[in-house]
Amino acid sequence: MVRSIFFAYFILTFSIQAVEGAKVEQEEVSPSEDLMREHGVLNRLLLIYQEIALRIENYEDFPIHSLASTAQIIRNFVENYHEKLEENYVFPSFEKAGQLTDLIKILLDQHKAGRYLTDYILSHANEAELKNDTQRLILADYIKFFIRMYRPHEAREDTVLFPAFKKLLSEKEYTDLGAIFEEKEHQLFGEDGFYKIVGEVAEIEKSLNIYNLSQFTPKLKNGK
Repeated sequence: MVRSIFFAYFILTFSIQAVEGAKVEQEEVSPSEDLMREHGVLNRLLLIYQEIALRIENYEDFPIHSLASTAQIIRNFVENYHEKLEENYVFPSFEKAGQLTDLIKILLDQHKAGRYLTDYILSHANEAELKNDTQRLILADYIKFFIRMYRPHEAREDTVLFPAFKKLLSEKEYTDLGAIFEEKEHQLFGEDGFYKIVGEVAEIEKSLNIYNLSQFTPKLKNGK
């Protein structure tokens, strides 16, 4: 009996330690990895925008809340959080080092333009605006402007800016910055903030019937 209790206690303790260890490991994300996975969220939001713009232009129905919800996630998660990390921690490091300063200026200008576009989309994402043919097509254009700008924007950051960023900092500075990013994410969105946002994006995708990844696989003859 004693051996059974001890064995059960050992298994429980080991399981708790394993879970806690996995959680710690999961939270140890480098600054560049953190920013790049947030770009993954942005890409899914751009896919939603792309689908909505197409439906607007084709006068197809779609749940209007999906547009407002997408724009609000872009405002809260992308612009007020992700881009603020870049503007407060990443860009100044390059400016201080005198590196990629032309790129930094363009990225900052695009952040500003993106916020303007989001303001417009948020203020026009309603049934009344979508009933007006002129406003409807302008709204579709603004959504497409956003998509067209942010696809190359994030790609340039992922392939040029972020790989160079780590070289500007010491190993300790880089590690400490990862902890700062995580802390700010938790403050704004909760302990599992990133995964909550991913869940919200998934729900919007489901409302538009674009959640199933396999539907994007082209149907080719003989599988070629």
